[in-house]
Amino acid sequence: MSNSQIAFLKGHGTENDFVIVPDPDNAIELPPSAVARLCDRRAGIGGDGLLHAVRSAAHPEAQAMAAEAEWFMDYRNADGSIAEMCGNGVRVFAGYLQRAGLVEQGDLAVATRGGVKKVHIAKDGAITVSMGRALLPEDGVTVSLGGRSWNARNVNMGNPHAVAFVDDLAHAGDLLSVPPFSPAAVYPDGVNIEFVVDRGPRHVAMRVHERGSGETRSCGTGACAVAVAAARRDGADPARTGTPVTYTVDLPGGTLLITEMPDGEIEMTGPAVIVAEGVIDPAWLETVAG
Repeated sequence: MSNSQIAFLKGHGTENDFVIVPDPDNAIELPPSAVARLCDRRAGIGGDGLLHAVRSAAHPEAQAMAAEAEWFMDYRNADGSIAEMCGNGVRVFAGYLQRAGLVEQGDLAVATRGGVKKVHIAKDGAITVSMGRALLPEDGVTVSLGGRSWNARNVNMGNPHAVAFVDDLAHAGDLLSVPPFSPAAVYPDGVNIEFVVDRGPRHVAMRVHERGSGETRSCGTGACAVAVAAARRDGADPARTGTPVTYTVDLPGGTLLITEMPDGEIEMTGPAVIVAEGVIDPAWLETVAG
């Protein structure tokens, strides 16, 4: 790790917040211990994850994508572990690139461990990310909580989701622990569980228990899963009608617009906010990176 000062920014997308570390040449070593401390809300900067911004050509995991996407989002979870993708994170990553003068308004491509993601930065600052297609496995589960039970729709957005439509978001309880579901064999590696209420035509609100994190303020893939589940429940399937379907999804941290296209591609539109920038004390980082 370098002794020179390391720049950082702090940003959020619908209150899913991130530490951003610009490192075009992939010169900064960020071991899991350092990432975990940077994301610590009391002993560090604080965030749901860390966005390590590297040129694709400079990172061994992204070199094959360099011709398609100049920048690689080397995403880390708050505990320091490596993750493939984060939808809210991609929006904040794109917002940082524009703020830094590295990309222009309009279309760009961002390399991630989940592949190259297409991004559009609108004039008003809203950022749209192509999130891929949803898979709808036949086998669902029953989620039970507080004496109530709901049938949950199985939606896979590259990660597993169980979407339950409820009468009141308070029925989800505190979401600190995993809501019980059965049969457990449907999700052998755990699952993100969404509780959803209707707010109006093609307008829903949700809370989510994210696998390994508890309740979070926002979950991009979860919002996509909810929109697809709601569309099917409402009898809408763009693949059959040839017409895109858009749902407004309210999360505790803000609002996302989710559009499912006739080819199955799902686009997520929402804000990206950079709230601060500064430098990390290199001496402090040395002590926590050991």
